[in-house]
Amino acid sequence: MFTQAEIKEIRKDFPYLELHTKEKPLIYLDSAATTQKPKSVIEAMNNYYSYANGGPHRGAHRLSMAATEVYEGARQVIADFINAPSADQIVFTRNATESLNLVAYSWALENLKEGDEILISIMEHHANLVTWQYVAEKTGAKLNFMYLDEDKQIPWEEFTLKVNEKVKLFAITQSSNVLGTMPEVKKMIAHVREHAKDAICVIDGCQSTPHKPVDVQDLDADFFVFSGHKMLAAMGSGVLYGKLKLLNKTKPFLYGGDMIEYVYEDHTTFLDAPGRFEAGTQDVGAAASLPAAVEYLNHLGMDKIYEYESYLMDYAYEQMKEMKDIEIYTTPKGPRGAVLTFNFKEVHPHDVASILDSKGIAIRSGHHCAQPLHRKLGMNFSCRASFAIYNTMEEVEYFLKNLDEVRRLMGLGTR
Repeated sequence: MFTQAEIKEIRKDFPYLELHTKEKPLIYLDSAATTQKPKSVIEAMNNYYSYANGGPHRGAHRLSMAATEVYEGARQVIADFINAPSADQIVFTRNATESLNLVAYSWALENLKEGDEILISIMEHHANLVTWQYVAEKTGAKLNFMYLDEDKQIPWEEFTLKVNEKVKLFAITQSSNVLGTMPEVKKMIAHVREHAKDAICVIDGCQSTPHKPVDVQDLDADFFVFSGHKMLAAMGSGVLYGKLKLLNKTKPFLYGGDMIEYVYEDHTTFLDAPGRFEAGTQDVGAAASLPAAVEYLNHLGMDKIYEYESYLMDYAYEQMKEMKDIEIYTTPKGPRGAVLTFNFKEVHPHDVASILDSKGIAIRSGHHCAQPLHRKLGMNFSCRASFAIYNTMEEVEYFLKNLDEVRRLMGLGTR
């Protein structure tokens, strides 16, 4: 695991910490929403706009070719990062939400029909839930949910009972953004292959890809989505991985320039993947941030990152578990993501977040784009502290200490 000295060096790479002073601290515990960016990522974007800004795929001049090289180079880096067989299987989008909508509009609306079933879990982010609600409404397919046990896990029997030949789309998160639950996705996909042979498997990797190694070939996912901004890269950098035959059978999502093969007055033919899904001028600056982010993560080591973040998470979890006035919703079972979701029993989450913010601590409060899950847990909102490689044990201790400030200001006494 990383030593304190190593973490101290890592923190030097993140400019946001320059805002941290003794008089006005900044403890950022909201990395599940978006991560802070290291200098190398910021410099990569600056270098692109300074020295390689041109229209990719559109010109024979120096800057256009430089932009193309940056853009397509980023595609290859991402393919290698998740062990995709080919860079042609990597489609760039604005974010994981757009990636899921691409699958919904271009594949699901074209292939699902009345009588088919879509299987998801109750802990999905709205992007991996509302999207399939819409598809079910438009196609007549039935949307089924898998529910959780008291440990916030999907019981294997709950899963297997709902997998049958009618299931044509199975969509699930690889790591819950609220509970930290990491379903046995590989095992689930293998079961779907055996018992729902025509189903495609869609995996939301937003909360897993930044924190632990991902191998899409090993998972055997049909589609896999994630967002660059949650893994140290820029906002506007989303990724859709798909199996190549499936991508090439899928209709384009957006129409316009740069995704066509030939255009005639009465019809148009389209490029193969990934080009057919990337209409218009893309966010090359955001794409330029991806190789720098991947290089940074790989240099640290994904296994070591997961180990360190779990160390912070486990410590905070065990400390808060002893606080009788706090309810914890994060799964007690590992492996789990580094998200600690909780509520004071007598304080609104927004009040908790505001008080902590007054002490320089940034956490998330709200429903975290998971209203059905919160409703199932018997509440509307929660607090969430999420950890990343640039956090320290001292920051965790400071966070835990200032939960007493919440108690004091809200008249709850001491723990």
